[in-house]
Amino acid sequence: MSVATLLAVGLSLVSAVAYAAAAVAQERLASRSPGASLVRLLGTGAWWSAIGLNAAAALLHVVSLKYGPLTLVQPLGALTLVAAVPLGARAAGRRVSAVEWRGTTFTLLGLGALLITASGPAPARVLSLTEALAVAGTTAALIGMLSRPGARPGLRHATASGFASGVASALTQTVTVAATGRSGPALSVEVIVVAVLVAGFATGGLLLSQTAYRGGLGAPLAVVTLANPVAAAVIGLTLLGQGLRGGADGVLLALAGAGLAGWGVVLLTRAAPGPGPADGRREHDGPGERDAGGEQDGHDGSDGHDEHPVAAVLALAPGTATTEPVLVPRQPGQPKQPGHLTAL
Repeated sequence: MSVATLLAVGLSLVSAVAYAAAAVAQERLASRSPGASLVRLLGTGAWWSAIGLNAAAALLHVVSLKYGPLTLVQPLGALTLVAAVPLGARAAGRRVSAVEWRGTTFTLLGLGALLITASGPAPARVLSLTEALAVAGTTAALIGMLSRPGARPGLRHATASGFASGVASALTQTVTVAATGRSGPALSVEVIVVAVLVAGFATGGLLLSQTAYRGGLGAPLAVVTLANPVAAAVIGLTLLGQGLRGGADGVLLALAGAGLAGWGVVLLTRAAPGPGPADGRREHDGPGERDAGGEQDGHDGSDGHDEHPVAAVLALAPGTATTEPVLVPRQPGQPKQPGHLTAL
């Protein structure tokens, strides 16, 4: 492995960690403000923190595309899952569930198989201006179809976000190679037009991922991570002349990897993790501490534990805090009872 390839892999690893941290920040922000508009998000520090992390990750990704081929750099984005699942669990104050671990493992194994078959030498050519415009138009139409109202909007928006990010990476490599090449001017018409397309798809992918994370982090992030290299692979196979390594065996390995990754996405979709037993959010309550409905905070009381209301709010678990008694004025002639206001 050459020095340039090692540099591309190292930059991709750091970029994946930054993307994972940004995804966790976006998911937390989306769960706090599920109906917030873009104008309202622009006024929050958490939104700009996520923007900064995404920008840093994108910059590292651009540099890695300079030193490594598209088919090598894009599948390494699967490492975002490795970092995002434990980061998201830690931010929510819980343990990673067994289903999440299995889903993440299958997804990474599948994408690893795709990485083995797709990685190869640097591409001999990049997209021309005509090809870039055709790819942009086709992708925009596909994103429009996936963004229509309907069932499971989170996964559809995640798919659209992955496609947008994959196309943005392919166009970014075209800009990087054209701008740093010695065959023409650094700011040609081709470079400027493709750079505008990159900005549009990168911004669209960010906004689509913000919408997708409203339903949780695991499954949408897995779909984004899977759709991203798929879009890049389609561009590489059809327009850049890149093929799969290993001949027929390589095709079979790629299909097996796609199946494993798809099953991992299904597992992450089904995962609905709850608070773990060791997440530090539970305390012992007395036998008489119950809510207004006579139940102990939604539990049967057999374990003698109750969820602390402040920790529940901080962990974004609505509806778990106990109900406080309401203070109302005492009516004339009514006997004194606890919980009523009396005249001084």
